[in-house]
Amino acid sequence: MDIPPLAGKTAAMSLGALPVSYVLNHVSALSQPLCVVLMSALILGLLFMAVYSLSHGEITYDPLYAVFVIFSFTSVVDLIIALQEDGYVMGFIDFYTKEPRPCRALRLRVNGPHLPPLSLPRKRYRNLGLYWLGSFAMSLLVFLPGNILGKYSSEIRPAFFLTILYMLVPCWAGVRIFSQSCTPTSYTPDMVREEQKKGLLQRPVDLTLIMYLILAAFFALFRGLVVLDCPTDACFIYIYQYEPYLRDPVAYPKLQMLMYLFYALPFYCLATYALTFPGCSWLPDWALVFAGAIGQAQFSHMGASMHLRTPFTYRVPEDTWTTFFFSNMLFALGPHLLALRCLWRPAFFMHAQPSTSEGQGKKQQ
Repeated sequence: MDIPPLAGKTAAMSLGALPVSYVLNHVSALSQPLCVVLMSALILGLLFMAVYSLSHGEITYDPLYAVFVIFSFTSVVDLIIALQEDGYVMGFIDFYTKEPRPCRALRLRVNGPHLPPLSLPRKRYRNLGLYWLGSFAMSLLVFLPGNILGKYSSEIRPAFFLTILYMLVPCWAGVRIFSQSCTPTSYTPDMVREEQKKGLLQRPVDLTLIMYLILAAFFALFRGLVVLDCPTDACFIYIYQYEPYLRDPVAYPKLQMLMYLFYALPFYCLATYALTFPGCSWLPDWALVFAGAIGQAQFSHMGASMHLRTPFTYRVPEDTWTTFFFSNMLFALGPHLLALRCLWRPAFFMHAQPSTSEGQGKKQQ
């Protein structure tokens, strides 16, 4: 199968992080934190110029192309850092890993799906873009405050402030993605009205999702209370026997549970309402956003809870590993099933239009 030219350019620019990291590793001046900042800014600037010169037409058609390419490059850099931290590769980016940095703990949090939207030129990627937006936004909402509030807050280097600029990107990208028109559907007004007449018992998939959302909301509430030091016996047992990682002073797990409490919990309640009453056209888009957010968050949370670099006292105990794994997997899987249901049969969430017979009657009058 032939590789589309646009995908080849994207892959080449992303994999360019490998030789760049190797060469920079032998530049002695990068032992100074300020030099790391200046060199990082210079590389990103040169990368943007290369993207603009090689793919001017694509950037003119959609400026988000440049954003995805640059983030694909930085994702490869993050992957190199993670592999070197775990001892799988050596000699690539020692200047970055030789000093303790808080942001090294969760470098892969920001590795959202940057490449898929770029695989084919000028194709619609609204759904995948919404998923990416949720993933990237959740990463930043936990990553940046966690660096400032955690135990490594006194070791923040100037390079960290480059990450703060990333906060502006999801806002701009989100506005552009949401402003894109939705994919047209083949549902007629009569079909929409017929679907919306069905009661909840006639929609077993929706009923099952509602039951899941209620349980997930209670789980999010419970873990939020756990990190807020709720004095009940259930919270005490859970944090010491099931998820001791929530006690880790790096602050990432606590912030993650608070994000679930203040953002995921209200969404689950609103999604339950939207699955019960028809016409909530906002649910398909936001289901994709939260699917990306929860998927990214659970991947990072579960990985950090079991990672060998996590202190032994904060890892998941062996006797409760099965409970931890399945409960967190179900918590991550549910939003994806909700998004899939919204994409599968969206008629229930569409605004009801006058039926064909009613429209013809009005025209005759």
